[in-house]
Amino acid sequence: MVLVSMSDMLRAARAGGYAVGQFNLYGLHWIRAALRAAEELRSPLILAASERIVDDLGGYRTIAVMAEEQVRAMKITVPVALHLDHGTSVESCVRAIDAGFTSVMIDGSRHPIGQNIAMTRDVVAYARPRGVSVEAEVGTVGGTEDGMVGGIRYADPEECRRLVEETGVDALAAALGSVHGPYQGEPKLGFAEMKVISELTRVPLVLHGGSGIPDGQIRKCIELGHAKINVNTDCLQAWAGALRETLAAKPGIYDPRAILAPPEQAITDTIKVKIALFGSAGRA
Repeated sequence: MVLVSMSDMLRAARAGGYAVGQFNLYGLHWIRAALRAAEELRSPLILAASERIVDDLGGYRTIAVMAEEQVRAMKITVPVALHLDHGTSVESCVRAIDAGFTSVMIDGSRHPIGQNIAMTRDVVAYARPRGVSVEAEVGTVGGTEDGMVGGIRYADPEECRRLVEETGVDALAAALGSVHGPYQGEPKLGFAEMKVISELTRVPLVLHGGSGIPDGQIRKCIELGHAKINVNTDCLQAWAGALRETLAAKPGIYDPRAILAPPEQAITDTIKVKIALFGSAGRA
């Protein structure tokens, strides 16, 4: 199966009361780990690369080719989207689309709502004829991830309605208390605001900072319209923990394949847990 946009999978998820996981990639091993988990559990999958690490991974086209070739080589049969996470400009989204990404996020959340809408509209106009899905953001997600630092600013429901109606985006990330990176204490999400925004916009909502949120709160987010949940920190921590354990247990090891196999499996195991929690297993 070739890479697809995330439009159909998110509409089906919202209608079906489950969510599709987005898992960020940091190289070939991460792609393989995520694809293996999704195929084993028959779940749709969203692979993502943050704009801030695109150059570290060899550029947009290198990332797209790695994902495309692994889907073919592993004979993956479930729907897989390749998504640009937190694209900060129209130009970066265009570059990703031209390179083969099937979905992009235009993050104009740090601009006034009028500018955010204008940027989002331009990206949708370029993406839609090419069959590429578009995610936008209103409000700001706090925390730190891949070099991005931000403070929490709740999304305004009326701004969310305006952006969706005036741009026709496929998905909306409405910031309501989640953060990138580890949480300090238990997360406090704005469920009342979430319900209002979900009912106003009627589009699939996206939860950024999905790592570390208690299972009950995740399920509540899905009930209130979240069809896409982004997970990165949990996978990073699982990978790093397995790597440390491997090197500590076998200090003389030097074969990269032997060193990296346990961390890759740790990513797969983590993603399988998330797929089960999100309810997307068996939905492909």
